[in-house]
Amino acid sequence: MQIFGVDIGGSGIKGAPADLDRGELAQERHKVLTPQPATPDGVAGCVVEVVRHFGWDGPVGVTFPGVVTGGVTRTAANMDKGWIGVDTAALLSQRLGGQPVTVLNDADAAGIAEMTYGAGKDRGGTVIVLTLGTGIGSALFTDGRLVPNTELGHLELKGHDAEKRASVKAKEDGELTWEHWAHRVQRYLEHVEMLFSPDLFIIGGGVSRKPEKFLPLIGDVRAEIVPAKLQNNAGIVGAAMAARGAADRAH
Repeated sequence: MQIFGVDIGGSGIKGAPADLDRGELAQERHKVLTPQPATPDGVAGCVVEVVRHFGWDGPVGVTFPGVVTGGVTRTAANMDKGWIGVDTAALLSQRLGGQPVTVLNDADAAGIAEMTYGAGKDRGGTVIVLTLGTGIGSALFTDGRLVPNTELGHLELKGHDAEKRASVKAKEDGELTWEHWAHRVQRYLEHVEMLFSPDLFIIGGGVSRKPEKFLPLIGDVRAEIVPAKLQNNAGIVGAAMAARGAADRAH
């Protein structure tokens, strides 16, 4: 079964039909740059462009980098503040000519995909999926059940928002070596572990394509740490899963 997923990020917006029998993309994804400023109108136009690129006319799942409740975006740390309070599901559905749209937090989407098809499959206990990119997204699971919108990237670390120190953007902006950045990620993981005592950390986002660059440099964390198997496609697959779930409930 194929459903379309779109992953909105602080730097790029990408989408593709996802094969939910296999947990992978059915076609090569199409990506456009996130407009700056990342306003609702500008980003909505990009989402339409990505969906129309494939000629898709069915349900669409969309991720957003912030808290989402009932299709409404509540925070926008790495997006334009005009998103706060917007019924994003309704906005995108209207721009897509009435196609059903389901919106959820981007890390929650990636986490759902990883727990179903990837590194978290059949894992019980407490699992935390972290997506390292423009910011840090988080998805918290207890025995496979999601606790939505945790936003652990905004924990305070050394007097700063954690994602300002340990995201991939922080590495790039600060021109940090892998060693220096891995030390920051370790400090962050230690802090999260102190609060939640997870059994497993799954590290996602684009950096999960290069686990050998940093994971061996992280010590002093009791939990198992593994890279995401779906890598940076997890958000698209998870968005598609959410859209399928909404369609099933509607029927």
